[in-house]
Amino acid sequence: MTMWRAAYAVSSRFAHRCAAQPIVALACSSITSRGTDAAAGNYNSSLYLRTFSSQGNRADYLCVHVFVSVKPGSEDDFLQASLENARASSLEEGIARFDVIQQEDDPTKFVLVEVYKNGDAPAAHKGTNHYAQWRKRVEHMMDEPRKAIKYKNLFPATRDGWDYGADANLE
Repeated sequence: MTMWRAAYAVSSRFAHRCAAQPIVALACSSITSRGTDAAAGNYNSSLYLRTFSSQGNRADYLCVHVFVSVKPGSEDDFLQASLENARASSLEEGIARFDVIQQEDDPTKFVLVEVYKNGDAPAAHKGTNHYAQWRKRVEHMMDEPRKAIKYKNLFPATRDGWDYGADANLE
């Protein structure tokens, strides 16, 4: 049974379960009851969810937001150093994304959005020369110790939604 046949096989009587399962909810919104096997009654949202996520494209990524406050007057230097680090980091095998963002109403505040493909990737990143150079270059610019918060991604749920790849035009 193909993925689409499995999707059409989900009966509308299971649609109420979609609200609790976002991936299924997205799929259920475009599913008709056509092709259901009412006699067998084997189709439910759990079966569909397993079928949908068995495609091997699921992104169980670690997202780390690093909050940085820099001393006034060092914003441009910090930004340049962080952009150089981000460019090199985005080429690492274990990194799906590496974003540098700056707060609009306070230019001394930055967030580094680091999205890692696996649990080993953060340590591998911290072992690179470009990370060591970045740390050394920016340590005197910090107004306070940087703070990292780890998140589990929920959406996009696939690697395609996160990975921009080595040939992407990022600037």
